[in-house]
Amino acid sequence: MTAAALVQVDEVEDAESRRRDLMAESDHLLDAVEMLRLADESEVPPSLQGAIDALQRRLGRTNPPVAPSTLHAAHDLVFAVQQRLMAANPNHPRPNRHHGRPGGQPVMARLHNGKLWKLLTLPPPNSVADDDWLELVESTVERALDRWCYAQQHAVRAARARVRPEVAVAVARIAWSNYWDLQQEVMAIRYRLGARALSTRAGAPAAPRR
Repeated sequence: MTAAALVQVDEVEDAESRRRDLMAESDHLLDAVEMLRLADESEVPPSLQGAIDALQRRLGRTNPPVAPSTLHAAHDLVFAVQQRLMAANPNHPRPNRHHGRPGGQPVMARLHNGKLWKLLTLPPPNSVADDDWLELVESTVERALDRWCYAQQHAVRAARARVRPEVAVAVARIAWSNYWDLQQEVMAIRYRLGARALSTRAGAPAAPRR
């Protein structure tokens, strides 16, 4: 490989490493927004506003708009950033989609009081199920489990304090259903990959005998 080609490979790897860092940062911000909404907050605290502004600047926006003051607007902004980062993945060029909605629109569950809870979806596979995609699938399921654990704890606290327990319980049920559905999808993926591997081995020519 020539020196120019090596430099190009390094640049691609650096860009992908930076994209992953930004994805992790946006994930952290989304979690922070969701936890505040679970606690029935509506305004974005200054520290979170600063973190959102820093994320936009790291994305190359030298003069980003003022960070949103409401959690609903903050959620939409950070989610849109995350969708762009996912679309920039060289291994998965298609943005995350869900049946019945246009690309880039989050999947939301509406609670009985009008509040919304974002549902996680598995990233779309490439033509080949590579290790990076499988790792992203596993991390998505882990995040769904973490969200359910937090929602369950919040529901217990709300029930004990008698502070809108019906909303907290509704969120916990939705979070559990989201985790369970993702887990079932992953089990089906593992089954298909296992069957494909067996089929490939069965169709491979046998090694010649000596």
